[in-house]
Amino acid sequence: MVENKIEKSEGEWKKVLTPEQYNVLRQKGTERPFSGKLYYNKEKGVYTCAACGQELFSSDTKFESGTGWPSFYDVISSDKVRLQEDNSHFIHRIEIVCSRCGSHLGHVFEDGPEPTGKRYCINSASLDFKKEGEDKQQGQEEKNEK
Repeated sequence: MVENKIEKSEGEWKKVLTPEQYNVLRQKGTERPFSGKLYYNKEKGVYTCAACGQELFSSDTKFESGTGWPSFYDVISSDKVRLQEDNSHFIHRIEIVCSRCGSHLGHVFEDGPEPTGKRYCINSASLDFKKEGEDKQQGQEEKNEK
């Protein structure tokens, strides 16, 4: 079940996100491949939305796609993301957004591994990581209160 929706003005988002996070999450930007802080992460845990803290992906579904962005073959729960058509840049793709705050996460493609055949290609800048055994994602309480 989706936690309470978060709605903020763009000015409010600018105050709580880094410039790179704001560009990716709110302006649908893309980070350079192989540059993201979580691309090489191999620890066990949960990947959360960097804007609102909603849990999105488990490390158990992360795989090496060779694309330069963290890739997952499934979401934690289908109600945690919304899929919508994206025809920008003269390409038809399916965009992934956080269902809680509406932030851009990346795109999903049909070339992933079994069991889903999907590749959720996600910008590191749109994610935070909660290591297995940790209670809360650091910094999220502060972001959500602002």
